[in-house]
Amino acid sequence: MSTLPVSRYPVPELANLPADIRDKILAVQEKAGFVPNVFLTLAHRPAEFRAFFAYHDALMEKDEGLTKAEREMIVVATSGANNCLYCVVAHGAILRIRAKNPRVADQLATNYLKAEITPRQRAMLDFAMKLALDSGAVGDEDIAAVKAHGFDDEAVWDIGAITAFFAMSNRLANLTGMRPNDEFFLMGRLPKG
Repeated sequence: MSTLPVSRYPVPELANLPADIRDKILAVQEKAGFVPNVFLTLAHRPAEFRAFFAYHDALMEKDEGLTKAEREMIVVATSGANNCLYCVVAHGAILRIRAKNPRVADQLATNYLKAEITPRQRAMLDFAMKLALDSGAVGDEDIAAVKAHGFDDEAVWDIGAITAFFAMSNRLANLTGMRPNDEFFLMGRLPKG
C-alpha cells in the first residue's frame, strides 16, 4: 500500500466531518471496501463536496440515453486527454467492471481511436473529445454527427455535461495532487473466479 499523501491539502478526520458527509463516505466504504481518495480530498471543503457529488451522481447514476459503461468511457477518454491520473485510474476501474472488458479502459485512456468500441461509442467519444479539447469549435454539424448514431438531444446534453464536469474534476485532481487508491489498479482486470 502506498505511503504517499492522499492530497496536497489537509484531509479531515472522518469524526470531524459533518454527519451527512461522514455518512456518505461510510456508505461508499461499505460498498467498495475502501474509501476512494476523492471523497477524502473533497471533504476539505464540505459545501463543495456536497455540490460536486450531487452533480456527479445526477450525471453518472442514471441509465437513460447512455449506459453507465458509456458514461465511464467519456470520463476515461477525456481524462486521459486532460492528463488526469486520478480519474483515468479510478474511472478506468469502474469502466472495466461496467463494460466487463479488462482492456477497454487502458485503450480509451491512451487512444480511443484504436479502442474495442462500437461505431456508436466512437461517435460519442469523437464528440466528447472535441468538446474537451476544442469546445469553441463545436457546432451544429458535430451535434448532427453524434445524433446520426442514435443519440437524442438529452443524450447529447449528457455527453457534454459529463465531459464538462470531468474537465473540472480533472483540474481539481491535478491541483490537489490527488493520489489514486491502490485498490483501483487491480479492479476489473481479472474475472471473478
